[in-house]
Amino acid sequence: MSRESVRPAARRAPRRAMLASDVPQRRWLGVLGIGTFIALWYAASLYIADPSTLATPLAVLERFVSMTHEPFAGSTLQEHLAASMARFGAGFGLSVLIGIPLGLAMGWFQYLDALVKPAFNVLRFIAPIAWVPFAVLWFGTGYGGPVLIIFAGAFPACVIGAYGGARLADKRLLEAARMLGAKSLRILLSVILPSAVPSIVSALRVAAGNAWQSLVGAELIVASSGIAYIMVRGQMNRTIVIVLTGMLAIGLVGLLLDWLFGRFERFVQRRLGAAAV
Repeated sequence: MSRESVRPAARRAPRRAMLASDVPQRRWLGVLGIGTFIALWYAASLYIADPSTLATPLAVLERFVSMTHEPFAGSTLQEHLAASMARFGAGFGLSVLIGIPLGLAMGWFQYLDALVKPAFNVLRFIAPIAWVPFAVLWFGTGYGGPVLIIFAGAFPACVIGAYGGARLADKRLLEAARMLGAKSLRILLSVILPSAVPSIVSALRVAAGNAWQSLVGAELIVASSGIAYIMVRGQMNRTIVIVLTGMLAIGLVGLLLDWLFGRFERFVQRRLGAAAV
């Protein structure tokens, strides 16, 4: 082994050790941040001293636990969560099934890109909540309305991620595939798609976050069940502890989704790195 190959590795080793030693410190800082937020919340609730305006963290936690076995608005917290996740899965899944192939095709077929991109660039800047009137008119408060709004939130990220990955495909591989006589569809599946996987996986994480946020907006307006729906019922009853319980559930589920997609993204990156070696 040459000196040139040893020196970069020697330089990377102390850096890895320093990063590993910083992990416990960062974790403690995260715990400190959460503790500070809870303390400020508790102090604000004592200062306001009106349970209909702001509940204490302990009251919210107690209500969170009680709602897991005591129905509210006709269902327990788990049942409301199941309804929300069903809508999320349908809208997010639909955006992946349509958005990823469309983005790949736009990145490879120039005529399709020229045809679709102008309309897509207009639609992607329309906030998902702007589709609420159409959701109400077309689906009422049924299942389809929230799915449409979730789809509108996740679809642009899926298209953009796949499109960007397709445009970054290695030109040498494309030329080699053409020289071997591969047709456009074969190149798309065998060269473009594998090259776009890292970008697609990163886009899925963004799309999932957008979809979950869009779900909350949809359920606040066009739903009769779900996590955000219990916030609406709590607001109507002036029960702020219910509103905060719904917000807590939304935040925890969103954090879990981001963690899962982050793990999946790192797993794919490790596999691709191992394959490259």
